[in-house]
Amino acid sequence: MSKTAAIPPLAADPSRWKALVFIALAQLMVVLDATIVNIALPSAQTDLGISDGNRQWVITAYALAFGGLLLFGGRIADKWGRKNAFVVGLIGFALASAIGGAANGEAMMLGARALQGAFGALLAPAALSLLAVMFTDAKERAKAFGIYGAIAGGGGAVGLILGGVLTEYLNWRWTFFVNIPFAIVAATGAWLVIREPAGSRNRAPLDVPGVVLSTLGLVSLVYGFTRAESEGWSDPLTIGLFAASAVLLASFVLTESKVRSPLLPLRVLLERNRGGVYLSLGLAVISMFGLFLFLTYYLQVVKGYSPVKTGFAFLPMIAGMITGSTQIGARLMTRVPPRLLMGPGFLVAAAGMLLLTQLEVGSSYPALILPAQLLLGLGMGTAFMPAMSLATHGVDPADAGVASAMVNTSQQVGGAIGTALLNTIAASATTAYLADHAAEAAAGGPAAQLIQAQAMVEGYSSAIWWAVGILAASSVIALTLITTGRPGGPVASGSGSAEDAGLKVPVIAH
Repeated sequence: MSKTAAIPPLAADPSRWKALVFIALAQLMVVLDATIVNIALPSAQTDLGISDGNRQWVITAYALAFGGLLLFGGRIADKWGRKNAFVVGLIGFALASAIGGAANGEAMMLGARALQGAFGALLAPAALSLLAVMFTDAKERAKAFGIYGAIAGGGGAVGLILGGVLTEYLNWRWTFFVNIPFAIVAATGAWLVIREPAGSRNRAPLDVPGVVLSTLGLVSLVYGFTRAESEGWSDPLTIGLFAASAVLLASFVLTESKVRSPLLPLRVLLERNRGGVYLSLGLAVISMFGLFLFLTYYLQVVKGYSPVKTGFAFLPMIAGMITGSTQIGARLMTRVPPRLLMGPGFLVAAAGMLLLTQLEVGSSYPALILPAQLLLGLGMGTAFMPAMSLATHGVDPADAGVASAMVNTSQQVGGAIGTALLNTIAASATTAYLADHAAEAAAGGPAAQLIQAQAMVEGYSSAIWWAVGILAASSVIALTLITTGRPGGPVASGSGSAEDAGLKVPVIAH
């Protein structure tokens, strides 16, 4: 016979809101660094003599280290303690940024970017899991994750603005140096105010085979998609990377099901609500990263915007994300089940994306691009906030770091897939358009330039149609798989247990 014992709520950490400021600052630094370098890359390439063939490695080196080491970083945070991992990650990120800003050649730059990715992989899951263990009240947790979700969603667009301003008015090196004050302030503040709850560390020995298999598998997957973008899907090495990734990740899952102290306990991955978050969020990020790429090129190449003007053109999306996350998501999260925020949120984002399928060479920014960005931002902000909260939904505190790492992993892999997949679709459509209008393109002059611009826009429009479908699929997955009730409320039908509602209630046997 057994009974469920009621347990008193944990006393709220008095410094939790101060801690949120520094956690949010660190998250902003990591997220914006994924895009801030994009605008600075042409200048850095010229100064450092990086070849056209190798310039993609400035982006790829960061993505490979960050995506490949996230699970390892999450488990290290569980073992060391999230505060320790958070501070070490910040210090390391600042040092790597200083090396990148002072780079005098290609090797130094690529090494700095890989180091940034490695320390980011330690920092990002520690930040999210700190929120999970510090905010225990449902309403406060909703507000905290609303702020965090807005930053996670809008940070990439902020990076485009900041990258444009720094590159145009200072120089590309400041896109690295700007991280140093961010990191110093966040690390100092975190060390002084964060008080990690006792007993939340995972003291189990490290799963070395799991570390090796997961890192190699994720690196192969991310690099496969990155290479597909530049070399094509039929390239033998691209195919080999995907095959290797499948074998390595399958071996990883098999290993995790058998070892005593797995790197990624399968219970973290297979609980339907968390699984629904990882899958729907990963798909949604495919669409969003693809859009950043297309709109940046459309505004600069087709419309002739400067880097700074291009960055500021993304402001409506940021405003939409902040509003959706803090004013819609955070206010409704304690009143309605998460799936009723995530499902409709992804659909609103899909509606914004659908508007952009009408993009033409002469499209008006106020009439088309601005409302599309607002819808996209509102929808993604509304969906991101409960998604971030559910990433550690019902998980044991000792697994909070690795559960947080999984949501970051889904975003990182989604970003790599989005850039490669949608760019390939766009390139194919552009080539087909040029083939159909070969005679006009060969004539030269203004008519040929117009055909080139129309071909680019035709490519973007074709890829954006795919992005609409992917966001619709994210909505269906969220509505189908995520069955938990509202935080602190009753369990939704079919969710199965109090634990599914995020309530950890011990069972005492008699």
